[in-house]
Amino acid sequence: MHNRSSLSASWAIQRRVIGALLMREVLTRFGRHNIGFLWLFVEPMMFTLGVTALWTLAGASHGSALPIVAFAVTGYSSVLLWRNMPNRCIGSIGPNLSLMYHRHVKVIDIFASRLILEGGGATISFVVLSLFFSAIGWIKPPEDVSKVLFAWLMLAWFGVSLAMFLGALSEQSEIIEKIWGPASYLLFPLSGAAFMVDALPPVAQEAVLILPMVHGVELLREGYFGSTFKAHYNIAYMALICTALTLLGLAKTRQISRLVMPE
Repeated sequence: MHNRSSLSASWAIQRRVIGALLMREVLTRFGRHNIGFLWLFVEPMMFTLGVTALWTLAGASHGSALPIVAFAVTGYSSVLLWRNMPNRCIGSIGPNLSLMYHRHVKVIDIFASRLILEGGGATISFVVLSLFFSAIGWIKPPEDVSKVLFAWLMLAWFGVSLAMFLGALSEQSEIIEKIWGPASYLLFPLSGAAFMVDALPPVAQEAVLILPMVHGVELLREGYFGSTFKAHYNIAYMALICTALTLLGLAKTRQISRLVMPE
């Protein structure tokens, strides 16, 4: 009984810590002026809308009969979810070292506050754009909402696990920050955002399906388009990669928590 109450008290403290860090992060990133924290989801919405407009004006082809707007929204929203999370965690400990004077503030709390903020922004953006385009008749509602939700959670898990691992590694080596920038741009076109796996030759299909995020995007689109979309994915494989990254991320985070010294 004592252990349960102690665990409950610890969880309550960590919730307050993460809540406070979230508020600090919102004010630091977006300030109190103009639309403030609304930039959290307006920013990814603007990016997705920009890509959608460019694709539509250019008459881009993605190897299917699916509407370009629907293809862009499902593809680029998912990219913003998993790609921006590592961007926020890499190099995040240095600017927050002074907070480590407080014994309740841990490295994982700093990661958690940034990941919740980034994931929340991408999610709100995706939901708002989907509802908006559905309301004006540019895209149809998802055929299977549960699949869309599950795919989104899998992509979020991948983003969180990758961000924790790279964020912790970046505290030991500056090269992680320099490598991730170019790597994220190279992964962008390979992530499944701009193509259907089914439209690729068999050899290319095997190659892109090595990347775990492609499986999430394919499942997301199957949930959206179902009967008009032939998806290629293996969620067990994606879950295995995410589990491995999560364990590595937690282990590395625990290791650097013992090494970082508040200034």
